[in-house]
Amino acid sequence: MDIPVLDKIKANILNPFIAFLLVLALVWFLYGVYKFISNYDDQTARTEGKSHMLWGVIGMAIMISVYGLLSVVKETIVNIK
Repeated sequence: MDIPVLDKIKANILNPFIAFLLVLALVWFLYGVYKFISNYDDQTARTEGKSHMLWGVIGMAIMISVYGLLSVVKETIVNIK
């Protein structure tokens, strides 16, 4: 049993939104890496770069977890009879 409405919502709305947020978190992480490397003499800028990297990794982990949870919920709903 397959639910086409859930597949369309996931494919057309949720997956692109999750991918966008994942890319945004990756860009934030890379900005932190750039800030960390380019400011080797300024300790406050390096600390800010570390913070950006940390929050970028946390954001990517959250988006990957959300994608996994959506897959589990969809499979659970489809397998309920």
